[in-house]
Amino acid sequence: MNAKAPEHVRVATYNVYSCRGMDRLRSEKRIAEVIASLEVDVIGLQELDLNRARSKGVDQAGLIAEELGWNCFFHPAHRLADEHYGNAILSPHPIRVRQAKELPSVMTRLCPESRAAIWAEITTPIGPLQIINTHFGLGRRERLMQAEVLAGEEWLGAIPAGHPLVLLGDFNSLPGSRPFKVLTRGLRDIRMLLTPKMRLSTYPTRLPILAVDHIFVNDRVRVNSAAVVRTAETRIASDHFPLVADIQL
Repeated sequence: MNAKAPEHVRVATYNVYSCRGMDRLRSEKRIAEVIASLEVDVIGLQELDLNRARSKGVDQAGLIAEELGWNCFFHPAHRLADEHYGNAILSPHPIRVRQAKELPSVMTRLCPESRAAIWAEITTPIGPLQIINTHFGLGRRERLMQAEVLAGEEWLGAIPAGHPLVLLGDFNSLPGSRPFKVLTRGLRDIRMLLTPKMRLSTYPTRLPILAVDHIFVNDRVRVNSAAVVRTAETRIASDHFPLVADIQL
């Protein structure tokens, strides 16, 4: 993307696949380098490990934030004994966490994971921004339940009136799907606000044909531009590409 204008805020969502690249190497530093190159004010990350054996017990969100020199809040969506797996919000600006908890989940033998969301207020240079980061499940019924909960009084309904809001994450849902329609009752998909409208497919990096990572905004946010960042580095660092948007509050 082009350089961010001073009056804009740049937001992004990025499923980092537990920092395991397509070259099968795990590297929190590489993910931090990708994030640094995006020049964002706030980013929502999904699929991060904390104290998991497969990631040598490290705090992945903490390591990425330390590499960047940023603020970070991690919330586990799934716990297995002392091993945690979940999502995080990172920003060079102050983060005030408003809510972080699990969403209704349907765990199966093939996908034994619960899901969660984080709501935080970011003090950006041009004003406070409410941001919600989430990662939906794989089952159709599960994703619909999760969308309905997020659209309800507990989450979107709790955002103070008149406050700029961005909802982002890996929704495992295509544009036009039932969960997507539930969320766009009160929010707008950034893809539909671009001229011309763009598909912005993010997954998989080897052949990006699916638009499953999304950024939604309320009517207090104007979208100036958006892009899927496809570079030699992002093609290897994860199985998802980052989705980035420049907005005005």
